[in-house]
Amino acid sequence: MKREHRSALLALAADRGQKGFSSVLAEAIEEYLSGERTRAERRKEFRSLAGSLSREDGEELRRIVRAARERWR
Repeated sequence: MKREHRSALLALAADRGQKGFSSVLAEAIEEYLSGERTRAERRKEFRSLAGSLSREDGEELRRIVRAARERWR
């Protein structure tokens, strides 16, 4: 663990009135794992959309998005 990470965790724990940072670290790990579960579910949903558009509709959508991105720059 980087020194600055340890310092930041200790500071967070101190703000909570705790001596060590185990509970802060456990909370961070749980938040990360929860986010991973959410991201995995989103990927699964995204993959389920494969084939929803026809080839022509997909190409038209790509063209429209490219044109919009060019205008953003």
